[in-house]
Amino acid sequence: MGWDHFAGLLHYLVPLPVVLPLFAAGVKLAMGIRWPRVQQWLSVIALTLVLVIGAALMVGADVFGPQAVQVGGWETPIGITLVADRLSALMVTVSAAVTLAVLIYSIGQGMAGKAEVAPLSVYQPTYLILVAGVSNAFLAGDLFNLYVGFEILLTASYVLLTLGGTQSRMRAGATYVVVSLVSSVLFLLAIALIFGATGTVNMAQLGERLPELSSDLALILQVILLVAFGIKAAVFPLAAWLPDSYPTAPAPVTAVFAGLLTKVGVYAIIRTQTLLFPGVQLNDALMWVALATMLLGILGAVAQTDIKRLLSFTLISHIGYMVFGVALGSQLGMAGAVYYIAHHITVQTTLFLVTGLIERRGGSTALDNLGGLAKIAPILAILFFIPAMNLGGIPPLSGFLGKIGLMQAGVDAGTPLAYTLVGASVLTSLLTLYVIARVWNYAFWRAPSEGMVAEPGTVLEDTEDDDTSTAALGPGDAVGPSSRLGDTSTAATPVVTSVVLPKSMVGATVALVAFGLAMTVFAGPLIAYSSEAATDLMARTPYIDAVLGGSR
Repeated sequence: MGWDHFAGLLHYLVPLPVVLPLFAAGVKLAMGIRWPRVQQWLSVIALTLVLVIGAALMVGADVFGPQAVQVGGWETPIGITLVADRLSALMVTVSAAVTLAVLIYSIGQGMAGKAEVAPLSVYQPTYLILVAGVSNAFLAGDLFNLYVGFEILLTASYVLLTLGGTQSRMRAGATYVVVSLVSSVLFLLAIALIFGATGTVNMAQLGERLPELSSDLALILQVILLVAFGIKAAVFPLAAWLPDSYPTAPAPVTAVFAGLLTKVGVYAIIRTQTLLFPGVQLNDALMWVALATMLLGILGAVAQTDIKRLLSFTLISHIGYMVFGVALGSQLGMAGAVYYIAHHITVQTTLFLVTGLIERRGGSTALDNLGGLAKIAPILAILFFIPAMNLGGIPPLSGFLGKIGLMQAGVDAGTPLAYTLVGASVLTSLLTLYVIARVWNYAFWRAPSEGMVAEPGTVLEDTEDDDTSTAALGPGDAVGPSSRLGDTSTAATPVVTSVVLPKSMVGATVALVAFGLAMTVFAGPLIAYSSEAATDLMARTPYIDAVLGGSR
């Protein structure tokens, strides 16, 4: 009886990951700058509910199969279709977890009250609209609604990327806008061509009609969609915009962009490749793209001396792993790609949040300006070390499990190109460990840089407005580069100021580290879930039957 009630409730839950953030954003816009504490709690509650609903949709899709909702009660394909299958429910849940953590982190950072960012009345509603756009993209059951989801999240991202209006952010925002508009125009062109050829944009119907088109026309449509989604996913050679765009934004914005937004593009590639264009027509080309994305991305990371840019290049390289799984065209490869997406969203977001803490504590993300953080901020060192090792694929963490799954799929494919990708995966993983170890050596392990070392006997000044604390330092002890030396001509000891990290910032980062470790602890059920999701994707019929039902 309980399961029957739950099954009936699922129908009403599917639209809520889109509706709740939009509703909360509207309420916050109406409130303006009044009651900031209430607005913060409203945002947290809305995203917490989205997380709970996402988990419920995961259970429902696993037990009862894909859940399709025709918004407004219109018949397929006239109305807007939202579909929660295993893949989309997993993506909604993971995205809700990371966006909730990033929101709490940004509240702790005091983004709303600092001069370098926009006020609360702009930031949090825009952030909630971004979350709604991401959820809509994951749940969209037709190409045009997927396009709308992309445009919602991209419009919100333009605002978030240029918070504060600094010259570097405006320049990066301009590049991001131009690139995104090119991608959107290509996507819209593809939608128009597909509608003209098939008479529908409903993805379930397209899954039945597109295979009936001539192979040349289908190939043209497939290539246009892949290029449009490849720009959004930042695959080679369409990724040059990313390292110059993301690092300039505030730390929470960079974290959610790097961890989540590129995966929306990967999700769109998976959905269209499996549902609309089944077969192996472009798989070899995608494997070459995956190879170039892996190697050129990680080689770019090796050349960087700034943590944000370094992580941006590792982001590009690890997109290659996901494209590798998709390009294999097998159930095992798709399962590895699904698991790796969930892992990478979490770990990449965590690392950018930790980088924000490093910047706040050390005053810079340039490796040459950092040092000694393992001694002066041991908790920060732990928070960096765990997701960094996870990104590098150290066993038994989820990054290792995901890479092993993809490599096993490549070996099972048995082609020379697949073996080449397996070798490239190993090399990329080793180079990832190298760049992560370099960050650890420079920022945490080596002696503090000259600007971070206080004179012997220095006492930290307690400055309440700057979130500072007091403590006695011994010879050679380090403080943040935001520290200022007192006038040693009039005082026996110089006075410096050391930044204290807000508890909510650290707490949100700790929560995401724990969430990433949970993917290792519960790797068995999650891999099994990913495998079932891949089986549904390759079969196509569960999705099509859930949407079309008896209307065919």
